[in-house]
Amino acid sequence: MASSLLLAAQTLPSTHVDDFRGKPRVVVISDIGNEPDDQMSFVRFLLYSNEFDVEAMIATTSTWQKTKTHAETMHQLIAAYGQVRTNLMLHAKGWPETSELDRRVFTGQTAYGMAAVGQGKSSEGSRSIVKALERDDPRPLWICIWGGANTLAQALLDLAAAHPQVESARLIAKLRVYSISDQDDAGPAMRRQYPALFYVVSPSTPTSGEYASATWTGISGDLYYRNGDGADSTTVKNEWLDANIRSKGPLGKKYPKFMFIMEGDTPSFLGLIDNGLNAYRRPDWGGWGGRYVYRQPYGETRAIWTQGGDDFARVDSRDTVTGVDGKEHVSDQATIWRWREAFQNDFAARMTWTVADYAHANHNPVAVVNGQGGTAPLEMDVQVGQAITLDAGQSSDPDGQPLHFHWFQYGEAGITDGNLAALTLSGAETARVTARADAACRPLWLPLIPCKGDGVAHVILAVTDDGSPRLTSYRRIILRVRGPGLNQ
Repeated sequence: MASSLLLAAQTLPSTHVDDFRGKPRVVVISDIGNEPDDQMSFVRFLLYSNEFDVEAMIATTSTWQKTKTHAETMHQLIAAYGQVRTNLMLHAKGWPETSELDRRVFTGQTAYGMAAVGQGKSSEGSRSIVKALERDDPRPLWICIWGGANTLAQALLDLAAAHPQVESARLIAKLRVYSISDQDDAGPAMRRQYPALFYVVSPSTPTSGEYASATWTGISGDLYYRNGDGADSTTVKNEWLDANIRSKGPLGKKYPKFMFIMEGDTPSFLGLIDNGLNAYRRPDWGGWGGRYVYRQPYGETRAIWTQGGDDFARVDSRDTVTGVDGKEHVSDQATIWRWREAFQNDFAARMTWTVADYAHANHNPVAVVNGQGGTAPLEMDVQVGQAITLDAGQSSDPDGQPLHFHWFQYGEAGITDGNLAALTLSGAETARVTARADAACRPLWLPLIPCKGDGVAHVILAVTDDGSPRLTSYRRIILRVRGPGLNQ
């Protein structure tokens, strides 16, 4: 009990925003080899490995693969990456050496669930997590769980054995876990034992029974799970993948056909890519990996980043998105599929980088807002009734292509901050947009509910080029709206 209370005292507030320099630090835990989707996700992960500091890639078990691990598959895919790394370096910087990636492949727990966790059961995978946490680095450590979570559970046990409670709590506070549902019994056990553990998950039994309702299925689950009304499934079908991914070089050839859906595990790292959305700063900001809210689901002992929420304020974990049919759709899956054309085109362009020179490939535009480059979010204060101008006219394209601009208020983003403000955008399809702050609070379900305090509004700029495929970069502008709300 003392240990749990101590760790609880270290819990980050739900309003905390990660702010750090450098790339996100990433550990992948995968039951690769149980079916094709982990291998598919691993190919994409390697194709974005210049975006991360890869700490470890751990082959482990799950409910689908209880007694085997396949680290050799990771090594085979890294070898294919090694064949194209020289070409990738023509297009961007930061690609890790093949030998360095090979050194960071480990085997985790080789049996199922919490039965494989305990004193004397450390694995090279659990030790790699402990080592990454102990490193003197202020950045968070993201754990992307594609299978069972018991290797992380062993790492936390090892950490507690090696350090005093205060130090263990400090190190655990650095963890950011994004789990693709619960594929063994270790996730629920850790969430009970370590109440300070930052965890993004749709809690589930260790089977596929709840998968259809999970946010992560928005990556490509439309046809199999029948849960993607409004989504365009064109770019997640085998025909598109054959033409744009599998046909391109040694790495593309390692991208298998899916059994159920394409890349169910990819959302765990998709939001870590430095595309200007900065979704990894806090899960309720939303981005390519989806959007989550901070609440306590039924059966959980405390609040986590998850799905659901009270729709009384007209905002929960679901996004309202105009679908390919022109109608509005409201779902958790929409928090991912709303970005699908952009992230699939981005994937296709990077696969072309593996086989083409710079002149025969497309590259992402550079978004500049009010003269400020980079990808970090811009934060501004604005009074109710005030209009401000956001100017992206200095944005550019490295390939010299014309640019198209689209500004929109991400109406659900930032719900953890409290009041979501009402804005009016003028000129949203041009390089210059005028944003007028109408109220600190948007209308609630009942008009007589008072609005207290200031509001927040997230404005997203999407800059898209005319290349093939068309590529999009983003900037996020966060407006702190000071003044009365509509219900005051």
